[in-house]
Amino acid sequence: MSEYVISCSSTADLTKEHFEKREISYICFHYYIDGVEYPDDLGQSIPFDEFYSRMKDGAMTKTSQINADEFESYFRKMLEQGKDIIHVSLSSGISGVVNSAQIAKDTLSEEYPDRKIYVVDSLAASSGYGLFMDKLADLRDEGKSVDEVYEFAMNERLCLQHWFFTSDLTYLVRGGRVSKVSGFVGTVLDICPLLNVDHEGKLIAREKIRTKKKVIKRIVEKMAENAKDGTDYSGKCYICQSACMDDAKAVASLVEEKFKRLDGKVEIYDIGTTIGSHTGPGTVALFFWGRKRED
Repeated sequence: MSEYVISCSSTADLTKEHFEKREISYICFHYYIDGVEYPDDLGQSIPFDEFYSRMKDGAMTKTSQINADEFESYFRKMLEQGKDIIHVSLSSGISGVVNSAQIAKDTLSEEYPDRKIYVVDSLAASSGYGLFMDKLADLRDEGKSVDEVYEFAMNERLCLQHWFFTSDLTYLVRGGRVSKVSGFVGTVLDICPLLNVDHEGKLIAREKIRTKKKVIKRIVEKMAENAKDGTDYSGKCYICQSACMDDAKAVASLVEEKFKRLDGKVEIYDIGTTIGSHTGPGTVALFFWGRKRED
C-alpha cells in the first residue's frame, strides 16, 4: 500500500470510477444552479445531460471554490492514517483554490511535523488536469517516492497541452472573455474561437475560425504542431465535451486517424459542472503531452 496519497479536485473532470480505479483522491468544488447549491461531484447529484439542458433553457449558474477549512478536514483524514500527501490544484490562472489548499497545508504542517504535504499548482484544467493526475498515478505505481512525483509535477506541468473550442459564445461573453459586440458578430458569422491554456494557466483566445467543421480540423492540426514527437506522438490523448458528443467524437476520429502510435484510443469525458458553468454547452477540449508552454 502506498505511503502517500495523490490528490486533486473534482475539476480534473474524469469519472468517479476512473479516480477510484487509479486510487486518486479528490475533493469537490461547489456550484449553484438557479440559486441552489450542489457539490461538483462528477455528475452524481445532477447528471451532466440534465445540467447542460437546464443551462440551455436559461438556468443561471455560478461556482464556489473549496475553502481552507474544507481542505484541512480533507487532508487531516489522510494524515491521521500516517500518509504523506501530494495535492494538485486547479490552475491558479482560473481559480484561487490553490491558496486555500496552501493555507490548510501550513496549518497542518505544524500539527503533523513528521508528514510531508506538497501542494502543486497544476496550471491545468478539466480533463487535461485529469491527464496530469493519471501520469502522477503512473509514477506512483512504478514505485516513485512522493518527492520524486512532486519533482516531476513541478518540472513537467507546462508540457501538458490544452486546446479547445466552443460553438456557443454566450458563456464566454457572460464571463467577460469575449465582448458583447464580438460575441454578437461571432454568432452571426458562425465563428468558433480556438483557445488554449498558456504558461500561466490562463485561458487565451488564439484564433477565430468560421464554422465548426473548420475548427475541428484546426484543433487536430494544433495537436500535430505541439505534440511530443509530432504525428509520432505515442502518449495518451483525452478529450472532454459539454453536451456536444458528436463534435468530440469527430475530433477523436481525426486524432486517431492522424496519430497512429497513440497509447490506446482517445478517451472522451464530460466537462464537469464547475468548468461547465463557465464554458457552457458546446465546448470541446483536446489534451495531450507536448512542447513546453512558454506563452
